[in-house]
Amino acid sequence: MIKLIDIHKAFGPHKVLKGVHLDIEAGKTTAIMGKSGEGKSVLLKHVIGLIKPDAGQVIIDDVDITKVNEKGLNEIRKKFGMLFQDAALFDSMTVGENVAFPLREHKKLREKEIREIVAERLRAVGLSGIEDKMSSELSGGMRKRVGLARAIAMNPQIVLFDEPTTGLDPIMTEAINQLIIDTQNNFHLTCVVISHDLGSIFKISHKIAMLYEGEIIEYGTPDEIKASQNPVLVQFLSGSIEGPIKIV
Repeated sequence: MIKLIDIHKAFGPHKVLKGVHLDIEAGKTTAIMGKSGEGKSVLLKHVIGLIKPDAGQVIIDDVDITKVNEKGLNEIRKKFGMLFQDAALFDSMTVGENVAFPLREHKKLREKEIREIVAERLRAVGLSGIEDKMSSELSGGMRKRVGLARAIAMNPQIVLFDEPTTGLDPIMTEAINQLIIDTQNNFHLTCVVISHDLGSIFKISHKIAMLYEGEIIEYGTPDEIKASQNPVLVQFLSGSIEGPIKIV
């Protein structure tokens, strides 16, 4: 469903992506991991077309989105939902208004239909009946779940997750992990997750890619990643300060 072909991106003299190749399988969860500052979020923004590469192709359903105009890009983005690191809810809106926001922006639906979809999506993330709460009243875990309900409101084919478990306690982290698994299965989604949380990555992913110094240096199933003898990957998974990854 998603192909990244020889993606290069620099910001001034700083080269962030140096020829990324990655095939993301339809109907599966692919995690992209790597140390802080490696460009994982930059890569995710290329997938949804928020950033254009300096060179290379981003193929979504056989369309190279680097070559389409803004109108075409907006149509392709309707295939996507996104859960941001901090959930990015509008604090001035109720939960129901937050989840309904993309429906009101992009669909011509009656208010009754919108309310039904909002209720169903909140039920899917285990938060039935909180439509009238203000988002500012919610805990961190609840905000993430409301963010996920909004991300799947328009029935997307692809959902992008930016550090979905950051800032959560171990119990809520496990709850979000299971929610990602269940949502992916129930809605038959293609999911792309960027994360530092190794426990979560190995629990939720069908495939894992390691980004290091601007390239994907390893890609495989969780078992293949665990068995890899790549010294960078071995150091990253063990959390050792000894190895090729330098601490700066």
